[in-house]
Amino acid sequence: MSASAEPRRAVLYRMVMDKHVCPYGLKAKDLLQRQGFAVEDRWLTSRAETDAFKAQQDVRTTPQVFIGGERIGGYDDLRRHFGKTVADPKATTYRPVAALFAMTALMALAASHAVYGTPFTARAAEWFIGFSMAVLALLKLQNVESFATMFLNYDLLAKRWVPYSYIYPFAEGLAGILMIAGALAWLSVPIALFISLIGAVSVIKAVYVDRRELKCACVGGSSNVPLGFLSLTENVMMVLMALWTAAAATGLVATGM
Repeated sequence: MSASAEPRRAVLYRMVMDKHVCPYGLKAKDLLQRQGFAVEDRWLTSRAETDAFKAQQDVRTTPQVFIGGERIGGYDDLRRHFGKTVADPKATTYRPVAALFAMTALMALAASHAVYGTPFTARAAEWFIGFSMAVLALLKLQNVESFATMFLNYDLLAKRWVPYSYIYPFAEGLAGILMIAGALAWLSVPIALFISLIGAVSVIKAVYVDRRELKCACVGGSSNVPLGFLSLTENVMMVLMALWTAAAATGLVATGM
């Protein structure tokens, strides 16, 4: 093999200990290899060795990557070096909601296919909204305190009666489960209508009237989803599902296929 065909080389210092292998070190090694580098993988196998390395190089973190004798830095610095994007943990994004709705839609289509032999049924549309409500409630229930804190920024009822911010995810989950089951419409419909109408009005006032830039608590209290169109869509979907369920319960529309 000619010298010109030899792979470029990089030196990687990363923590590899009995009880801890740095995940960013693994990511850095993988990225270097995918960029065509031969990696000289140097392990830091103890806390003392790691601290000594950081003191020697005057750095605060590991891993550390060197290319051509020049220190590139850690994993994020390496991504920037290769012109790749680095995620901003504080940036707002619609990705969590988009991923949730995509998965619940696929779940609904799969359930419809399993029950009716075809994914495209009226019941699939009902299940999509019911699954979405249940999963949204699940995300909120992972940390009710965090959800309630974010919810109090904009929900009109919660601002007047704080306990509602804790009740909301349980109510949403209950309504969603009952709608999936097609049971107790007399209970699921009022709950869904109540929370969704208040939610829709709250979003409209906060975003479109008061022009406030807030984060939505719809996928839990730690999300960076901006309050706005998707939040309003969630509430509108619940209103429509409640009205459809009420109509089905009274025989005005047919469910199933």
